[in-house]
Amino acid sequence: MSQSLRLGVAGLGTVGAAVVRMVARQAESLGASTGRTIRVTAISSRDRSRDRGFDMTGITWFDDPVALASSADIDCVVELIGGAEGPARETVEAAITAGHHVVTANKALLARHGAALAKAAEAKGVALAYEASVAGGIPVIKSLREGLAGNRVSRLYGIMNGTCNYILTRMEREGLTFDACLKDAQALGYAEADPTFDVEGFDTAHKLAILTSLAFGVEIDSEAVSVEGISAIQPLDLRMAEELGYRIKLLGVAQVAAGGIEQRVHPTMVPKSSSIAQVMGVTNAVTIDADAVGELTLIGPGAGGEATASAVVADIADIAAGAKRPTFGKPAQTLPSSPRVAMQRHEGGYYIRLTVHDRPGVAAGVATRMAERDISIESILQRRSESAAMTDPHGRSGQPVPLVLITYAATEGTIRAALDAIAADGLLAEAPQLIRIERE
Repeated sequence: MSQSLRLGVAGLGTVGAAVVRMVARQAESLGASTGRTIRVTAISSRDRSRDRGFDMTGITWFDDPVALASSADIDCVVELIGGAEGPARETVEAAITAGHHVVTANKALLARHGAALAKAAEAKGVALAYEASVAGGIPVIKSLREGLAGNRVSRLYGIMNGTCNYILTRMEREGLTFDACLKDAQALGYAEADPTFDVEGFDTAHKLAILTSLAFGVEIDSEAVSVEGISAIQPLDLRMAEELGYRIKLLGVAQVAAGGIEQRVHPTMVPKSSSIAQVMGVTNAVTIDADAVGELTLIGPGAGGEATASAVVADIADIAAGAKRPTFGKPAQTLPSSPRVAMQRHEGGYYIRLTVHDRPGVAAGVATRMAERDISIESILQRRSESAAMTDPHGRSGQPVPLVLITYAATEGTIRAALDAIAADGLLAEAPQLIRIERE
């Protein structure tokens, strides 16, 4: 058997500790499949005293992860610190400079600095592997870069954040508010104390930017992603989706568009009969539309120590076996930048919830502003509040009530312009809710 692959693991949180345990547990199998012994020889973390469920005998401890990454006594650095800057970035850069392979689960780092890191790694002749950075234990990186190498991808989309999917699932099933579900998610450890990165869509945007580079052969550009989160979703929106035959999911979508690649993250109404609509709780799913295989959907655990460690160890095994491909499928120096394009004409139409003053002529005023911009309305549904009906069952109460519009295909720009005009007319009691509809 060839010389051992010596691993230095930087970051011993839930995933890092699981990686160390998994490498030890699967040592015999990994050696047999790769032809090389794989062992952890160095580790680094902020707290040396914690019991992480593995024996540290014979493993060198580093207080400084950058020193670990620079050590001549390791061959591959596993970066599980997290964050786009600071120790995580410094550790990966030091490892590449030292000529060490790198395995990381750090989507923020890749989304921000992936292009530069890929060029540096390829120039040094080392691997930069990152299967665990998107969708946890789902092998979507390998599927795009290797399994679908003979395909031309036209679109990919998916549920890439378990926190958001958990919150939307609870809101739908139990009629709870966003705030109540978020509080439960934090108590269960699904959401951070500051949940902004997850619930406002930035985590999904980073993952989408990585997949876009792989799928379409362009340089990674996280700033090109249009991002909306789920914090404005209300129980009424989920009830209306149910009535219309849809579920609301936070999707990341990338597709070929006129002039470039359209990248967007936003709440979306998907048909309840679709495979993506069946993905509930913290589970992730990614659908890839390609010319040879058609539609391929990958579903599985998007987070968790063991699931994410599984993806990390798969990358380690590839490196041990000598399998090394360009970081983003093609040599990083050859990847073109993709022009940033605005959201295109949305063929599925839009769900628009307006909170309007309950008085005569409001619905007509809304319809007029839509017609002025050639937006065709499929249906209008008005829900009067119970209190309004009780106080004024035959007339108009003047109180704020929801007015729901379903449109046919329209451009994002025309929809926004119409909503601005409606607001300028003084018809709205609060900001409108806009959700795109994906039809089968």
